[in-house]
Amino acid sequence: MDGLAPTQVGSDARNTAPATAGAPEASTSALAPAAPPTLESLRDRLREFAQERDWEQYHTPRNLLLALVGEAGELAELFQWRGEGEAGPGLPGFSAQERGAVEEELADVLLYLIRLSDVCGVDLGAAAAAKIAKNGAKYPAERCRGSAAKYHTYQEMQAEARQQKRGREDAQAEAEEEREGGERAGGERQGGQGREGREADGPQR
Repeated sequence: MDGLAPTQVGSDARNTAPATAGAPEASTSALAPAAPPTLESLRDRLREFAQERDWEQYHTPRNLLLALVGEAGELAELFQWRGEGEAGPGLPGFSAQERGAVEEELADVLLYLIRLSDVCGVDLGAAAAAKIAKNGAKYPAERCRGSAAKYHTYQEMQAEARQQKRGREDAQAEAEEEREGGERAGGERQGGQGREGREADGPQR
């Protein structure tokens, strides 16, 4: 399915809006931006694209989400039953035509995601940056390097390390209290012996 079709789903399937989206092929080069596109520029172009065709009525969050899932499924089909040798990094086993299909499906997924975030009122770039920062805190490099364990594993490790630290601090504090108590008891014994000695000598004449 081409990206940003009206996404007729459920009862919307009775609508007869065009089934394809994107600028006509003849004008694609004219629409190509001179500078590398950003999420914001793509969002604005998609918004304008939908407005020009009166497709906003179809671009509800529900419809866009289901369309996004459909595009992700089409992308997955291109990798289905492929071995790691074919579908590894760089897609060494894909022909030029197959790589082109992957590019188109990836673009469809991205465009629907951008459009969905716009309709939902979400700043996708800011949300993604915040999520990366959050993941960095959940998966500290010094603890999870080379490991695929879930973040709660590292949280448990951190909790255990904090507990061990508190245990060492408590033991140290307890030892310090015992030392101070011993010193006080020793001082009291010495003071008592001094008083007893003075009483035994009697009053000084």
